[in-house]
Amino acid sequence: MCGIVGLFLKNKAMAPQLGSLTAQMLTVMSDRGPDSAGFAVYGAGSAETVKLTLRIDHAARLNEAFASRFGFPADLVQRGTHVVLTIPHALEGEARLWLTEQFPGTHLVGAGTRMELYKEVGLPGDVAAQFDLPGMAGTHAIGHTRMATESSVTTDGAHPFSTGIDQCLVHNGSLSNHNAMRRTLIREGMRFETENDSEVAAAYLTWRMREGASLSGALTDCLDDLDGFYTFVVGTEGGFAVLRDPVACKPAVMAETDDYVAFGSEYRALAMLPHVEKARLFEPEPAKVYVWEH
Repeated sequence: MCGIVGLFLKNKAMAPQLGSLTAQMLTVMSDRGPDSAGFAVYGAGSAETVKLTLRIDHAARLNEAFASRFGFPADLVQRGTHVVLTIPHALEGEARLWLTEQFPGTHLVGAGTRMELYKEVGLPGDVAAQFDLPGMAGTHAIGHTRMATESSVTTDGAHPFSTGIDQCLVHNGSLSNHNAMRRTLIREGMRFETENDSEVAAAYLTWRMREGASLSGALTDCLDDLDGFYTFVVGTEGGFAVLRDPVACKPAVMAETDDYVAFGSEYRALAMLPHVEKARLFEPEPAKVYVWEH
């Protein structure tokens, strides 16, 4: 099962509505994945800083410890069980190592100049409310509701998966060669947090783009290198992309207007969007890469 949503705003005036619209879309997909949910939002950011979205047990102690170590107060925003720590880009490597040493139970959920990534167990509507998704603004967002068929219900196993800066992926389907691909990617220096096949897909894209491929090119490579049935929706700093496998047995529908592009596993996820009745509605074609970027 599982359900995917994505919303890419062409009209900058709609930025304040991004979170509320995405939350509605995600909640509609509840019966496709009632055990956990997650979303990534691309909002304000700076090339000089990076946002580390953390799941941490000692958020209150983090601020004092950070100021003691780095000499200035931490820029922290707490939402539910997650904390977004914004730091100078030059300190990213040092800060990651320090967090691992001083807060060993901390989990890095995602990192990016603009991306914030949140996920938890529970109904999609509850997860969206816990992290105040309706109150978030930005240019684009993707989300996922999960029915855990290949692993236990855990926060780590929830989507999106992020394996690169400002990059994340949600997936509906199943990869048949993910274990072999995981071994290949480990040899290429990629690291994994879970056994989920979707994390392998995310890491594959990170690797291909690290090697110089464009987002479109990396997704095209998926058609040769990733076996199984899948629909991918990928978020990057500049936009988002969609790819279905050559058989395209997983449901998908899109709506495009002058104001936005939206993706849903079913049309009902799109039905509440503004002026959707005037949108160009279509199913993404099998084995065709779709990319929208600012």
